[in-house]
Amino acid sequence: MTMPAVDWGALSPFLWLCAGGLLTTLLSVAPRPLKSLPGLGALLSVALAGRAVWSLWDQPRIALGGMVAVDRMALGFDVVFLATAALAILLSMSALRRDGADHGEFYSLLLFATAGMTMMAGSANLLVLFLGLEILSLPLYIMSAFTRTRERALEASIKYFLMGAFSTGFTLYGMALLYGATNTLDLRRMAAAVPGGTGEFHGLLYAGFGLTLIGFLFKIAAVPFHFWLPDVYQGAPTPVTGFMIAGTKAAAFATVLRVLTSAFWMDPQIVQWVPLLSVLAVLTMTLGNVVALAQNNIKRMLAYSSIAHAGYLLVAVACRSEAGVSSVLFYLASYLFMNIGAFVVVHLVEHTREGDEVGELLQAYAGLGKRAPLAAAAMAVFMFALTGMPLTGGFVGKFFIFRAALDAKLYALAILGVLNSVVSAAYYLRVIVYMYFREPATEPGPIRSPLPATLALALSVVGVFFLGLNPGPIAALFARLM
Repeated sequence: MTMPAVDWGALSPFLWLCAGGLLTTLLSVAPRPLKSLPGLGALLSVALAGRAVWSLWDQPRIALGGMVAVDRMALGFDVVFLATAALAILLSMSALRRDGADHGEFYSLLLFATAGMTMMAGSANLLVLFLGLEILSLPLYIMSAFTRTRERALEASIKYFLMGAFSTGFTLYGMALLYGATNTLDLRRMAAAVPGGTGEFHGLLYAGFGLTLIGFLFKIAAVPFHFWLPDVYQGAPTPVTGFMIAGTKAAAFATVLRVLTSAFWMDPQIVQWVPLLSVLAVLTMTLGNVVALAQNNIKRMLAYSSIAHAGYLLVAVACRSEAGVSSVLFYLASYLFMNIGAFVVVHLVEHTREGDEVGELLQAYAGLGKRAPLAAAAMAVFMFALTGMPLTGGFVGKFFIFRAALDAKLYALAILGVLNSVVSAAYYLRVIVYMYFREPATEPGPIRSPLPATLALALSVVGVFFLGLNPGPIAALFARLM
């Protein structure tokens, strides 16, 4: 039997991340003076994977016998994944050291999770998609409880595991039904089984599509599938929360877009998912924003904020257009800088108080503008960007999404999205009010910013302004994805 040729070059981003994961595991046994080696090795692995993505940008291809698609959509999402991983590594090098949990295994888990994201984005086969999902999920369960002496971290890990189990069950059962209806696991061949194709439409196709979509709505944190996600984000270590909010959401949207564009994009009957996603988008952004208004814990507030932003992104998916797909990718690129930058500041503030719970409260930000003017200014930038203020990447990202909705004649979605952005300003601007117009009740400790955290903060601010002031190059890079 002749074995098919393997295009290793097409798989190079995934392979570099896996190689980095193995390398950092070996570096974790380095003596104490060399404890920074695993983090530096992880950054090197991400850089090499990024170089591989760039070399493949103008060379789209299909690998592993048609099971992996190396196209601009996959590579565009890879850029988002790698940028998220790099900033999360920098934050981790600072935060984990302060928590006494700076072990090399953490960086290995983060790199393997990122490798799973790249596999999900490039999957052209349901088996590869499911394998990527598991490679992503298993490290996250461990990372959520990495500071295992904290009860909240253990609780977060258990809740995330249970949510993952439900999500996996729906996804796997839906995939089984899709295979039963179409007799194939290949997403492109699956399109022939829907009306308008050459195959006979089967009721199993509706059920399989619906269950698979529900499985990934868990990962997106869409209402009503958000359940314990705010508890998970609040309890997990701060670097893990930032990585999950930006990376996992991007991976879930990459998979949803891959499945929809490959098999269910243009069909006149199964396209009934558009009004369903429209309703979910409205419920998700509305619930996320309204509940965030009542939060006094900033990590929990940002968790509900992430649910609201999932609603905005669902608006772009519901547009069912190339502009909608491009706007999802641009928005996620902006979103990663806004969120990870905000969590860098959260990390700096929470270590000035005794106990994480006290440091996470909004009261801990009182007077931050005087105590740490640079950190406060950066946090203000991120809050303005998340609101969607002009000159920031958040504004441009929302502009692209709402313009795509108007082009698709989804006027109600665009109007409700704008109104929800206005509502979100209340809780984002409240953080700024505390930083500049409130005095602390007690004398807080000094804020120290280690070099990795400072670098992550600076890169996040630059990213937010670059995407807001000069969005053209990135928008052009992410255009023509389909």
